[in-house]
Amino acid sequence: MLLRTPEAAKRLGVSPGFLEKARHYGNGPAFAKLGRLVVYRPDDLDAWVAAQIVGSTSESPKGAAR
Repeated sequence: MLLRTPEAAKRLGVSPGFLEKARHYGNGPAFAKLGRLVVYRPDDLDAWVAAQIVGSTSESPKGAAR
């Protein structure tokens, strides 16, 4: 199943605008473009969340731009 931006945002608990900015800056979950349509796979959303796990507020998530 593929999720459009609004459904992916709801699944993650973020706004669609957050995902749009994350796509622009390249620091969000993996996505696919089908023509003009942007879609997300649930497994990619889960993997992105797992990569954001940190032990303290002074740590950066894995793969985050510094």
